[in-house]
Amino acid sequence: MIWLIIFTTALVVFVNRYLFLEPGLPIKLSPTIKKLLGFSIPAILTAICGPIIFLDDHGFREIPLNPYFIGAIISVLLALFIRNTLVSVILSLLIFMLLKQAILP
Repeated sequence: MIWLIIFTTALVVFVNRYLFLEPGLPIKLSPTIKKLLGFSIPAILTAICGPIIFLDDHGFREIPLNPYFIGAIISVLLALFIRNTLVSVILSLLIFMLLKQAILP
């Protein structure tokens, strides 16, 4: 049963990617749909990162000493000012590791 679910999921993902990435297929999205799809990445990232930043095993994390929250703010600021995704991610990870290990254990 697990293998059936894995292969079905792989097939669904492949078909979705193929339909939108194959230049020979005549699928055109309207400007409204393209604009709406632009909001999907921030929405997904917020849904993934929000609970990680604000929750732990016992409920809400303390905001002033929360290395996840401080790291998220620093990460956003780095992304705004550096404008290079790879450098922003590497610096954000290094700063978060420093916060988590040394400054706010």
